[in-house]
Amino acid sequence: MAHSLSKTSQLPAQWRLRSHILDLSPSPLIMGIVNITPDSFSDGGLYLASEQAIAHGLQLLDEGADILDLGAESTRPGSHAGDPSHATVSANEEQTRLLPVIEGILKGRPEAILSIDTYKASTARAVITAGAEIVNDVSGLLWDQQMAEVCAELNCGVVLMHTRGKPDEWRSLPALADDEVLPIVRDGLAASLAIARQAGIAEEAIVLDPGYGFGKRMNENYALLARQAELLSLGRPLLAGLSRKSFLIRALTTLPIYADREITLDSRDNAGIAALTAAILNGASIIRVHSVRPALEAAAIATAILAHAPHPESL
Repeated sequence: MAHSLSKTSQLPAQWRLRSHILDLSPSPLIMGIVNITPDSFSDGGLYLASEQAIAHGLQLLDEGADILDLGAESTRPGSHAGDPSHATVSANEEQTRLLPVIEGILKGRPEAILSIDTYKASTARAVITAGAEIVNDVSGLLWDQQMAEVCAELNCGVVLMHTRGKPDEWRSLPALADDEVLPIVRDGLAASLAIARQAGIAEEAIVLDPGYGFGKRMNENYALLARQAELLSLGRPLLAGLSRKSFLIRALTTLPIYADREITLDSRDNAGIAALTAAILNGASIIRVHSVRPALEAAAIATAILAHAPHPESL
């Protein structure tokens, strides 16, 4: 079971989805990202065509991904995501992008576990009906008032992410001190949990995501990662999405080697591997990544470290 080096987790070792139960122990699950968008920050446009997205998803499964997370609307900083009725990508367009990819991946791999990155209740209903298992809501059920009820009705797995503000507000948000970040995230996730419970979403279906980069400025993310294990007190497993986030890339620019050269995609992924290892050591049970094979290898090392970490009661 995933836990931090400093605190043993008593969390459930399973995640109940629409028609599957996933084991979260002993190794963390790897969630591979498939962005069916023209404007995502690191791979926008690469997989916008259905055939390309399907092929990429099947490749990530072949590399060892346990789950695929499909998204059709970018929530990068500055985007206008957040209002289902006035979104940059309408619910109809989102579904037009997603549904053929869901169909194609499940045709090639009927056993594949698919998560859909959406905050729109109508899209959640469409994709779960089409065979997806998980709704990954970056707003934590806050941007579409129908989402909680729909997820409860569909009986699917749910990822509740913490987002501070909306993407077009992030650059103007006031800075946070290190000791302010964790309490804000914990309180926000607790509020989303309360909404989920009130709507009737099963406790064992819920996973929490601290929302790295979502309304957290550069070093605020490091303050969050350093204390991530404290979020286990909310009683649900944690998902961490750190892959290619800009705060990691900014840290690389301090290295002399990048004083006069561009940071390559490989370097972005290397930074993400360092961060995901820290996330696993600090309690994450699911890791969301662009590159599956290196993440799988890093997770194996982190799991081996945790297997030999002393329990607090033995210290």
